[in-house]
Amino acid sequence: MKQALRTGLIVVAAIVAIGLYASIFTVGQMQQALVLQFGRVRAVLNATGEDKPGLYFKIPFMENVVVFDKRVLDLDLPVQTVLTADRQNLEVDAFARYRIVDPLRFYQAVGNIGLANQRLASFTNSGLRNVLARSTRDAIVKTDRGQLMHQIQEDVNRQAKALGIEIVDLRMTRVDLPAQNSAAVYRRMKTEREREAADIRANGDQIAATIRAKADREVTVILAEATQKSEQLRGQGDADKNRILADAFGKDADFFSFYRSMQAYESGLKGSDTRLVISPNTDFFRFFSDPQGRAPAPAARGPRGPADPSATTGSTTGSTARSRAERVTRRGDVRRHRRRAASRSHAARRSGVSGEGSGAPAGSR
Repeated sequence: MKQALRTGLIVVAAIVAIGLYASIFTVGQMQQALVLQFGRVRAVLNATGEDKPGLYFKIPFMENVVVFDKRVLDLDLPVQTVLTADRQNLEVDAFARYRIVDPLRFYQAVGNIGLANQRLASFTNSGLRNVLARSTRDAIVKTDRGQLMHQIQEDVNRQAKALGIEIVDLRMTRVDLPAQNSAAVYRRMKTEREREAADIRANGDQIAATIRAKADREVTVILAEATQKSEQLRGQGDADKNRILADAFGKDADFFSFYRSMQAYESGLKGSDTRLVISPNTDFFRFFSDPQGRAPAPAARGPRGPADPSATTGSTTGSTARSRAERVTRRGDVRRHRRRAASRSHAARRSGVSGEGSGAPAGSR
């Protein structure tokens, strides 16, 4: 009897333990749950906007609990091709972030996360096509990308509200041209850049030619002006030289003539293979016949008569003596003239040097 009672107590305790285990469940901080009684929703626990996690009870074998995630869930969309308003094909890669805000409606509409992802993918692809089809390629890629993503998110949220879902974020991660279009665009861009480079090079060559021509013209002008100035300075120098010489030698014309003749003798009678046949009575040799450079007077012709031998002999002897005396006198005169020419030339050179040093010509002193 006692053994049967003990066995019954054990069975009852086991049944109670199993019942307690089946009737107790917990809802975590990141969970929300639905309590179902024969398929009918009896309670919603720790829904979005509430903070009631903890230990809960249910009727064993009559009620069951369906738990959903309360965190933000992600949806990665496949790459799809979209036709824009300017008839350009674009490959768009996007993703979405959502959360369950109404677990009861979510359970009634889709029941699980997998089916919800399929429905959301359909809504998102439809929203992408509808919004991007009204926009141009430049607006999608550069100018209005953020505004377009916001419009897509609003369109998807309107449809996802019937599923008890809220789209938290929706982004287009990559917007590219198809591979064949990218190659065509690359070739077109390359052609345009080559054309621009050719234009820039042509403009640069034109500018360089203009600068080079201007530089050559300036060089020619500068050289011409420099040549003109140098000729003017050279002419002015020659004029000053001639004026100084004229002032120096114009003080004594005879000495100047004598000095120039001496220079002519020096340069014309140098030892060389050149032979000169000149009459001694020419004006060139006037200083050889007369120290003063006077031309010889023509001899007076008297009447012819009988020649007297004695007179002829006397006159011959006298003329010989006179010619010797004249030659000695001429030699002395030449020496004196040479000494005078050397002293005057030295004085003229000294006066020219002193005139150059003081900045005044010799003729002005």
